Parts: sequence; structure tokens; C-alpha cells
Amino acid sequence: MDTIVNRVNAARSIAGSCHRQARGIVLGAVFGWLAIGALGGPVYGDEGPEATGSRPDALLSVYCYDCHTGDGAEGGVQLDFLQRTDVDLSNHVEVMEKAIRVLRERQMPPADMDQPDDRERVALLTWIEQRLHSFDCGAVQSPGRVTLRRLNRAEYNNTVRDLTGLDLQLANDFPSDDVGHGFDNIGDVLTIPPILMEKYVDAAMKIAEKVVADDRARRQVFPYQPEGVKDTTRLIEFARNNIRHFGLRAFRRPLTEAEEQRFFEFARSRFEAGDLPAVVQQAIIAAMLTSPDFLFHMELAPDEAYTDGIRRLNDFELANRLSYFLWSSMPDDELFELAGAGKLGTPQALTEQALRMLRDEKSQALVENFAGQWLQLRQLDRITPDPELFPDFDKSLRDAARKETELLFRHIMVNDRSVLELLNADYTFVNQRLANHYGIRGVEENGFVRVQLPNRRGVLMHTSILLITSNPTRTSPVKRGKWVLDNLLGEPPPPPPPDVPELSESAETLGTLRQQMEQHRANPNCAVCHDKMDALGFGLENFDVIGKWRDTDGRYPIDASGELPGGRRFEGPIELIAILADEKKTEFVRCLTQRMLTYALGRGLTVGDRCTVSQIVDHVAQHDYRFSALIEGIVSSPQFMMQAKGD
Repeated sequence: MDTIVNRVNAARSIAGSCHRQARGIVLGAVFGWLAIGALGGPVYGDEGPEATGSRPDALLSVYCYDCHTGDGAEGGVQLDFLQRTDVDLSNHVEVMEKAIRVLRERQMPPADMDQPDDRERVALLTWIEQRLHSFDCGAVQSPGRVTLRRLNRAEYNNTVRDLTGLDLQLANDFPSDDVGHGFDNIGDVLTIPPILMEKYVDAAMKIAEKVVADDRARRQVFPYQPEGVKDTTRLIEFARNNIRHFGLRAFRRPLTEAEEQRFFEFARSRFEAGDLPAVVQQAIIAAMLTSPDFLFHMELAPDEAYTDGIRRLNDFELANRLSYFLWSSMPDDELFELAGAGKLGTPQALTEQALRMLRDEKSQALVENFAGQWLQLRQLDRITPDPELFPDFDKSLRDAARKETELLFRHIMVNDRSVLELLNADYTFVNQRLANHYGIRGVEENGFVRVQLPNRRGVLMHTSILLITSNPTRTSPVKRGKWVLDNLLGEPPPPPPPDVPELSESAETLGTLRQQMEQHRANPNCAVCHDKMDALGFGLENFDVIGKWRDTDGRYPIDASGELPGGRRFEGPIELIAILADEKKTEFVRCLTQRMLTYALGRGLTVGDRCTVSQIVDHVAQHDYRFSALIEGIVSSPQFMMQAKGD
């Protein structure tokens, strides 16, 4: 039997290899993913761009190459590769997507440059789309490989809770988890500092002590209790069954014969030496909870398990992926039973279990850990509006604001509503504090109730989102517009040019905030991004820093109208949301799919995942945008069910 110290050393060895493994991940062949017109633009026939009488390479030379070639390309966007016919487009898909988007929305060329006429713009768009369409999404793709990753703090706490029945929250004392690709469960960034190894040992010892001291927890961990038994032979018989039971749950898979025998031999030696059952059990718990097999999401297989560099995950690995995706915790008995019977490894079985799990209270973890990070609700604790300007703001409002957004997400999830309701729901959930803040009458309960909204729609008009997208003293159309582009449309703008001055905090010096922003956009380099960001942000100007409706900003009346790229106008926030939920719904669902797939896998997405993302987006649209369709698309995808071989 290895000592605890030896098990920790083994964990250190595996942890040290994480980053070396990450560098060697093979993501396989990469294919494109866009079909012509996939972003909502016109679909053209077989005649091709030459039928328009304009040669794309000539158009690129006239309108693009002056600014977008070489190392000094504007915004780092190089289009030189389009001049070549032998180039590997898999390395340039994101740039091509961006080029299509800005051309379609007439963001490029900049307004102060020569513009292509409509015939030329169509020709250029069609040519780029056709080059992307030439990729074959039906060809064999690599499902990718997730870097060996440890349990993050939330997963550790939840796993200990479900494993022992004790909600100890010991991981709250662990170092903070790093964030990658927007989430704290990404294998590439979940490092193992030495202090964390010490915390693991301390936590394992505390858990073991508390389990053996709590009769209910002790029976959950070791159900075969030798009450009143003093015969060593019988104690050893109980020990083997307990080791097998606890090992399955702690390692999230059956113990190997060698592992079981090693723990068993240790237990036998301690019983023969006269140790009491509680002492032996405590040692076994501590040893298992410091094992890499407990601390890491293990998905390791010998080379012969792979065919053409790909293998299907076994049922226990799938149970593990599913439970940590939806619950941030270990599988339950039903998942273990299905995995043990070999009945979990099909898309249908995974989907059925996923829908069952979403109805369980433990799916609140998906709300807190996925939605909380995707929508950036975790930032709320760091937001403090100026107390002199906003004396109504307090902790109770902050807490209610977070709860409102969480409840809407959970309602859509549990009731299988359309994910588009995250954008355009005309209802929300408020307690008395938040109802008073919104000017809603008739809510007299401290608990949260569902109410209809006269002048708000979806999460964009929740106090939580309006708070995190404001400055302490004033609203920020730029922050709000950027938040929409980043988190709802998946179109993050490039970083601002260097030496761009900040706007004055005082609107008195340069007029209204809108006038200040118009002066800021007079710089063509700024206008490229701000035209879209500012329009989105100003559409929300009726809401102040803390999310309260207003008709004026100081002495100036609010102008919440705007025009999006492409000429689409709106008057106020309701019309803006209607445009996003209708004309931008594909972009929204794509963004949501990308974020949730990233979270489900624990790795960043690559070009090789784009076909799968598009297939999931299509599946969701075909099923009325139901939440269940999104989950089904993810858990039945090759990326979720399979693994590519690493170096």
C-alpha cells in the first residue's frame, strides 16, 4: 500500500506533465464550417463571382491590400493569403469569417476610403464564402483532446459533498483557479502550485476525520459496517467490499484488480496489527482522496485503444464528462449503474440522462458555474457604484440582481424554453427589493416571483448586466456594446489603437455622452469598431448605472435610438432587442453554443470544432431553439463522446 506521501508525489508527477502534454495535443485534420449564407447574408447560385464581371483579386488589391498586408496590417488582420490558391485555409478561417462580417455590414472599407459598389461587394463576399464552403464538413474530423485537468474548486467541493454527504467547502481555502477561454475548468490553465498539494493533503485528512466521526457519512462512504465484529477475518471481508464501493465513487470508475488488491493488503495488514476499523477506514479515505485518480479527470488509454488516432470514450469516462458538465460533480448511482452495464455510450442514452440531470437540483451548478461565468455575473461582487450618486444601491440589490438573472437562466433550462428568451423574455423574477427598484407594484413577498415586464426584455435589461457594463459614476455605451458583441454575438472587437484618450467623466465639458462619443468616432480608426458598439450601447441608455429606468441623463433627454451597420434602425431598447432576437439569432445561438461546448469539454475550441458548432446551431434552430436541443447537440457530438490520441 502506498503511503499518502507517495500518492502525493505521484500526483505531483502527473501534474507536472500536464503542460508538456498540452503542447503535444493533436487536434487532427481541420476543416471549414461555413455554408454559403450561414451568417444570414445572400445565397448565390453556381455562376460565381466572375459572372458579376469583377475579379476578386483585383477588388482586394483596390479595397483591402493597402491596409491589410504584411506585418504592419491594420488591426493585425492580414489578407495576403487570399492571393494564393495553395494556402491552407484552416489557419485563416477566423480572419475570413471576420472579413465576411465586416463586408456584409459595410464596416469595411472605412467610411473615409473608396467604397466598392454593391456589385463589387457581392462579388467579393461570394468569393470568400465559396472558398470557405469548399471545406468538407462531412469528412472525418478530429474530436480533439482535452488536457489532463484537475478538479477546480467548485468541482472539488461538490464532489466531496456527493461522495461523503458532508458539505465541507474545504476548497474555498485553496488557491484561486485560473481562467482560460472564459471559464475556470479549462485543463490548460488548471496548474498545480506546491501550496495546492499541501492543501490537498490537509483537506483529505480533515475529510477522513469528519467521515469516521459522523455515523451517516461513514455509512455512505463505507456501507458495509462491521458492527460488533471483532474477528479479524470477518473485518477483512468487510474491508474488501468497502474498498470496492468507495473506490468506484472516489475514482469515478471501478478499481483495477491491482488497485483493489493494494488497498486490501493495506487494510488486512492494519487489522492484523490490531488497528480499529475507524482508523483503517480513515487511512483509506485519506489515501484515495490524495490520489491523482480522485484529483484529476482521468481519460487515459493505451495506444491500441485508438483507431486512426481516435477512440470512443468508455462509459465511465462519459458519465464523468456528463456529470461534471451539468452538475460540476461526480456521477450519481444511476450513471454508475448505466456505465457499469455498458448502457451509457450512445447519443440517445447520453441525451436521456442529460435531460434527467437538468431536472435535478444539482443542475444549479450549471447556472452558477456556466451562466455565472458566461454572463460575467461573478464580477458583481467587485462592482461598487458611486455611493453619492447612487445611494439606493446596496448589497441586497446586488444579491437580488444576480438572483434574477440566475433564475431566468434556470427557468429556461428546467422548462426547456427557447434560448432566445435570454434575449427577449418579457418576464422576469423579482423579490420585493428588486420590484421596487424596477417600479413594479404588487410584489410584497421576500421570495422571488415571476412578473411581466412592460419596458424590459431579457438579460440585457437586468440590473446585473447593466451594473457590470457601467462605470462607477456613469453609464458606458462602449462597455455595454462591447459586452453584447463579446458575450452574446461572439464578435469581439479588436483592442483599441494605442494612445486613444479616455472620455471625460463629466458630460458638462463636451455636451451629452452621445455627443462625446460622436467626437470620439470622428477618428476613422475608432469608428470601425465604435459604430457598432456605440449603437448597441446607446440603445440601453434608458437604464442608469444601477439598472433603473430613466428618461433624462442630468439635464439632457435620453436618445436611445440608433442605427446598426447595414442601415437597420431602432428606436429604444425594446426595438433593439427585437432586432437582436430576430436578425442576429443565429449569431447568438452560435456564440452560446461555442461557450457551452468550451465549458462542457474543459478546453478551448479550435478550427476543427467549427463544423460541429454549425451542426449544433442548425439542430437548435430546427427544434425551435429549445434548451434541450442545445444540450443534446453537445453531449452527442464527437467532441464530447470521443478523444484524439496525443503525442
